[in-house]
Amino acid sequence: MSKQSLDRILQSQGFGTRKWCAGLVADGNVRIGGETVTDDRARFETDGLEFSVYDEPWLFREHIYIALHKPADYECSRKPSHHPGVLSLLPEQFTNRDVQPVGRLDHDTTGLLLMSDDGSFIHKQSSPKHHVPKVYVATTHDPVTPQLIEHLLKGVKLNDEPAPLSAVLCEKLDEQQLKIVLEQGKYHQVKRMLAAAGNHCTALCRTQIGELTLEALGLDAGEWCYLNDKELALLKPLA
Repeated sequence: MSKQSLDRILQSQGFGTRKWCAGLVADGNVRIGGETVTDDRARFETDGLEFSVYDEPWLFREHIYIALHKPADYECSRKPSHHPGVLSLLPEQFTNRDVQPVGRLDHDTTGLLLMSDDGSFIHKQSSPKHHVPKVYVATTHDPVTPQLIEHLLKGVKLNDEPAPLSAVLCEKLDEQQLKIVLEQGKYHQVKRMLAAAGNHCTALCRTQIGELTLEALGLDAGEWCYLNDKELALLKPLA
């Protein structure tokens, strides 16, 4: 545990510069323990600290770990070019804290997206060296055949990859829908693998990362939630 001045606490949580945060406090917009605090230099233990700004409750978090159910037509970029960015779905304070997507989903791909301001966490979850599996449900243009499943499991060659890429698991869900599990996370990987295998992806949703499922989180499209320690522990490599 550590004590910090209130202006530094608010700055660390993404409420603005220290000067701006000092003004928030001086204007009576910050409450701790139900009491208005007007001294920006007042020091508080940060561990478990609950406070409110403009009557909105917040909990001090050293780092933020969240799950977002990404809708279609949003870009996983801090500087989107053709569609709104996923950060526009989150509180403004998260942008100020440098929260960013863990990897990327295409603008038209939906599903489970992790976001954080913890660089070490982002690297671990993004790196193919850690073999964290991602589960996708792909809708295909042509029917799903046993030959397609076999091809994806055996591996397909993509133009810019030195070796064939294969699915960890792949199974037919419906006439034109399949579940595919990948570890690599290459650019447009599911779509490119399906194309290389002779089919075409018309819709794609990421439903699971590690053992954390979108269904268990209960998020509708556009909704997000903080991840607790138990949920974070599910984001692990295959055994």
